[in-house]
Amino acid sequence: MKFNTKTIHGGQKPDPAYGAVMPPIYQTSTYAQTTPGGHKGFEYSRSHNPTRQALENAFASLENGSYGLAFGSGLAAIDAVLKLLKSGDEVISTNDLYGGTYRLFTKIFENFGIKFHFVGMNQASNIEQYINKNTKLIWVETPTNPMMNIIDISETAKIAKKHDVLLAVDNTFATPYLQQPLDLGADIIMHSATKYLGGHSDLVMGALVVKDKALADRLYFIQNASGAICGPQDAFLALRGIKTLHVRMQRHCENAKAVAEFLNAHPKIETVYWPGFDHHPNHEIAKAQMKGFGGMLSFVTKGNDYKEAINIIEKLKVFTLAESLGGIESLCGHPASMTHASIPKEDREKVGVVDSLIRLSVGIEDESDLISDLKQALS
Repeated sequence: MKFNTKTIHGGQKPDPAYGAVMPPIYQTSTYAQTTPGGHKGFEYSRSHNPTRQALENAFASLENGSYGLAFGSGLAAIDAVLKLLKSGDEVISTNDLYGGTYRLFTKIFENFGIKFHFVGMNQASNIEQYINKNTKLIWVETPTNPMMNIIDISETAKIAKKHDVLLAVDNTFATPYLQQPLDLGADIIMHSATKYLGGHSDLVMGALVVKDKALADRLYFIQNASGAICGPQDAFLALRGIKTLHVRMQRHCENAKAVAEFLNAHPKIETVYWPGFDHHPNHEIAKAQMKGFGGMLSFVTKGNDYKEAINIIEKLKVFTLAESLGGIESLCGHPASMTHASIPKEDREKVGVVDSLIRLSVGIEDESDLISDLKQALS
């Protein structure tokens, strides 16, 4: 199947009970057994649920993986990956990453004796110097949140394989429509399915996809033992959202390109961070490993004035000031005080998350309305 067909049919089949085309919402906690252990593959909904299983099959199909897992949030999915490790293990992570991931790493798992190295990964070769006998995981976001940095997945995967280290890629911004890290050598893909996979700002969910059965079995055990699963209603909503992922992402990419070009030419804007520009760091790598440049971008106003940035955000009307991203509606955010507030100011600014940085999640509205909204807010 080609990708556009996979979003609708991948890993899916009509429900065996009555032939329902869309998997029903199995709103149940438990399942009848004819004798102890005599059941139809489902015992208890923390362990398995037919609606969630249908979604997990769809996740795996989209990423050309073999096994999918659905969690109650993206952070719950990351939490499961970190539970593959033990005290004394070390993780190499990009230094430009979602604030919630940074918080989970530093405020939770560092307390259990796991050591994290936050390093610049624009040059994949920079990673190798941090690897030692205790290194067990490399954590990558690409494009990164919110600086849109591009990391070479194939080169990073070669380094990980050379040293027998797991490579996990947060593929939330790119989505499998634009980028499929398992095919580039990654071991684990993570999504905040709250974002583009769900696509309608009506659920909170996380996803993992892997190819290796032994790794999948370990993660399924952690999922069941820790219990951070999604409910069947959210699984149903995510399945519905996935079926239009391809058409939504096409429009997200088209609109983001138009918005990025408008902002790049505006006299009040200092810098626009969008991987589609020739001058964007690692633009050529983005062209090679992605089939488009996505719906996310960030920009900084001239003078780096905090109050001016807040004024712009407050004047926007079509762009809604809100946490999150990846929905059909356009959203704007101020990373320094919102998504990345958990990262110390000094560390934020080292990677470019300055006080005037504004992040846009460009939706699928009419392009001219989005540009008009930005024009009036910048006037």
